[in-house]
Amino acid sequence: MASPRSFGQPGPPPPPPPPPPARLLLLLLLPLLLPLAPGAWGWARGAPRPPPSSPPLSIMGLMPLTKEVAKGSIGRGVLPAVELAIEQIRNESLLRPYFLDLRLYDTECDNAKGLKAFYDAIKYGPNHLMVFGGVCPSVTSIIAESLQGWNLVQLSFAATTPVLADKKKYPYFFRTVPSDNAVNPAILKLLKHFQWKRVGTLTQDVQRFSEVRNDLTGVLYGEDIEISDTESFSNDPCTSVKKLKGNDVRIILGQFDQHMAAKVFCCAYEENMYGSKYQWIIPGWYEPFWWEQVHTEANSSRCLRKNLLAAMEGYMGVDFEPLSSKQIKTISGKTPQQYEREYNNKRSGVGPSKFHGYAYDGIWVIAKTLQRAMETLHASSRHQRIQDFNYTDHTLGRIILNAMNETNFFGVTGQVVFRNGERMGTIKFTQFQDRREVKVGEYNAVADTLEIINDTIRFQGSEPPKDKTIILEQLRKISLPLYSILSALTILGMIMASAFLFFNIKNRNQKLIKMSSPYMNNLIILGGMLAYASIFLFGLDGSFVSEKTFETLCTVRTWILTVGYTTAFGAMFAKTWRVHAIFKNVKMKKKIIKDQKLLVIVGGMLLIDLCILICWQAVDPLRRTVEKYSMEPDPAGRDISIRPLLEHCENTHMTIWLGIVYAYKGLLMLFGCFLAWETRNVSIPALNDSKYIGMSVYNVGIMCIIGAAVSFLTRDQPNVQFCIVALVIIFCSTITLCLVFVPKLITLRTNPDAATQNRRFQFTQNQKKEDSKTSTSVTSVNQASTSRLEGLQSENHRLRMKITELDKDLEEVTMQLQDTPEKTTYIKQNHYQELNDILNLGHFSESTDGGKAILKNHLDQNPQLQWNTTEPSRTCKDPIEDINSPEHIQRRLSLQLPILHHAYLPSIGGVDASCVSPCVSPTASPRHRHVPPSFRVMVSGL
Repeated sequence: MASPRSFGQPGPPPPPPPPPPARLLLLLLLPLLLPLAPGAWGWARGAPRPPPSSPPLSIMGLMPLTKEVAKGSIGRGVLPAVELAIEQIRNESLLRPYFLDLRLYDTECDNAKGLKAFYDAIKYGPNHLMVFGGVCPSVTSIIAESLQGWNLVQLSFAATTPVLADKKKYPYFFRTVPSDNAVNPAILKLLKHFQWKRVGTLTQDVQRFSEVRNDLTGVLYGEDIEISDTESFSNDPCTSVKKLKGNDVRIILGQFDQHMAAKVFCCAYEENMYGSKYQWIIPGWYEPFWWEQVHTEANSSRCLRKNLLAAMEGYMGVDFEPLSSKQIKTISGKTPQQYEREYNNKRSGVGPSKFHGYAYDGIWVIAKTLQRAMETLHASSRHQRIQDFNYTDHTLGRIILNAMNETNFFGVTGQVVFRNGERMGTIKFTQFQDRREVKVGEYNAVADTLEIINDTIRFQGSEPPKDKTIILEQLRKISLPLYSILSALTILGMIMASAFLFFNIKNRNQKLIKMSSPYMNNLIILGGMLAYASIFLFGLDGSFVSEKTFETLCTVRTWILTVGYTTAFGAMFAKTWRVHAIFKNVKMKKKIIKDQKLLVIVGGMLLIDLCILICWQAVDPLRRTVEKYSMEPDPAGRDISIRPLLEHCENTHMTIWLGIVYAYKGLLMLFGCFLAWETRNVSIPALNDSKYIGMSVYNVGIMCIIGAAVSFLTRDQPNVQFCIVALVIIFCSTITLCLVFVPKLITLRTNPDAATQNRRFQFTQNQKKEDSKTSTSVTSVNQASTSRLEGLQSENHRLRMKITELDKDLEEVTMQLQDTPEKTTYIKQNHYQELNDILNLGHFSESTDGGKAILKNHLDQNPQLQWNTTEPSRTCKDPIEDINSPEHIQRRLSLQLPILHHAYLPSIGGVDASCVSPCVSPTASPRHRHVPPSFRVMVSGL
């Protein structure tokens, strides 16, 4: 063994020859050793022996040859190719007057044995000009690292490990076979050819494969190709395969040996990562029919053979091309195909090796290198011969190194060119089709071109797989037919509202319509039409308008619907409040509530709406947001996924603002329910809409709750959501308008006076009824205390006495008038009918609650003039009995009727007592004389 310093520096001079006994022993054993180790100390096996006068150019051959080593078949398989190359070189006299003397040394793929063989060749062999060989990566790397110290250039034909590409560490190392990293530019070219821009890597935790992956990362960097996921494994690849699928990796670049390949494809089958959507690209240097060899191992992982083959179908293998496919003559004058035939004939019973073409070209590289080196030496002034080389000759070592870098010829493996010691060779692509590997293309590293063989690549789909799931973002739109149908229904609703508006305006002077506040009815119709109009805006989405317009519509439709709701129900509730204010007037004072006041109330409600909406728009306006949903498969079966998009009108604090609006509208609805309940017993149909208001509030409330819930649950289905919202608005608006106007329309057509007759004075009061009643009086609402009642009774008695005195005066006047026939006839004809009306009125007052209203109104207007609730005959019997005789009544009615007429008209809604008849002048008759307020009293005796 050499000393440690021999790895980096030239070793000591060769030792002296062994002593005579040892030399004699070596000569005796040499005939026995040569058959056992062919070429160990001589030329290549089978090569013709050179003439004795030809000096040899010794080449050190390091490779495994023994059968006990798996890679020994490589060395044995390339020897026929080496013999062919040496024979052809000698025949062409390429190195005249020298000949190549290849001396083989068996490294056995063992570091120690390989290193010993190298140093034995250095110590005991001739001065070798170059080193040929290096199969096993570990042995080759150790020897290649020490070459610079011996000024030896090594040329390998089978060492593909990327580690040896480091020229700083291995400056004297060359190889005719492309390294494992040489496939990466070819892969890059293939990815670009099929426009795959997103890949993932799956690497076995072995240095060889890790080096290739790291180099691939550098090759793809800056080429607009993304490595979306990098996974590695030691023994079980299933977890890594599952992660690749989770990251949506479609193009998988694998780096693992054939034993792990079976496990990988079994895992791919379990994860369904095969077929038309996936493309596997793995090393192509596996043994032929490797899946058959590892089938037993695959079965142990619960993967059937058919499952393994199904997952493997279509994978691509990448490896160097053993022989060029071009029909071009090589440096030897023969085409690659001719050489292959000669090689097969030469190897006889030796198994073939995939590296034989690179070994053949390697011998030619050595020959051409030595030829150029001799030419360089011949041209120099040193007159040095090449056979004078020794391991300390640095100059000749550099000459050989430079000559090696200048190599450029066409060999049986293609164009032989070195770039930083690396072979720029040809990479082939194969595809697994129907249980066999088919060549589909090749990459020329020298020209940097990719050639795909026509109609050889078969993808399982109609096109190459996509490099990722193609996500087609699809905006979910409202169906045009649905929008058209709902728009037609909305137009019908607006036509109906317009008909109600025409009806209301046309009949505004009708007593029925006039009593129902036509202006408020118009506002109800306006609110309904605004609600109808909002449906058109709710149906406009990104398929009809631009994004900016849609954002504007978000605000507009919210304002229109909110204002329409408040306008309709605000007017309805304001009208009901007026009825409540009149009929719930406890003090029975005469109140006049005009429509202007109701408009102010509705305006106040709208002002609250506007304040809320303006603050909403100023602080947190509605924006267009796009919600993305989970991906869905393409209905057409294409290799794409559809990601639905849905437009929404939202803001940061959407819940708060909706809560404010809902709270306000809810309070408005509760207020309307309260008014409807309070006025439920008002029996004037023209005024009492409480039943219809209750029905409207009930329907609107229920429909809004159901519609809001269903709309929220179907927010991912715009057609369903729009349909629900539109139908709720149409239903609520239509029901509300119909409940308000249809009864009036029917009543006006059938019996227009029924709503204002018979029951016009009835109303309900939530007060306690008095227990004390008399047969001739009615109970007043909210009767005063007992003390006040007694005072009113005494005052009534005084007034009745006053009436008695007046009756006497009237009697005298009557007697005088009886003397004039014309006056008597006038009184009879003009006042008998009024007498009947007054009597009927008195009867009506005693039999209905309306009389209570008349009496109460009269007492409020004349608090100092009130009448007794007891029968007059019980308080002042004698005077009244004298004047109540039939004779006296007949005569005084003609003068009492005008007084009573003017006294009672204000109580029943007529003209004031101070006013005169609009038809007859004050001087036309004595019955139109002004009557003092003290006489505005009704005597129960009448």
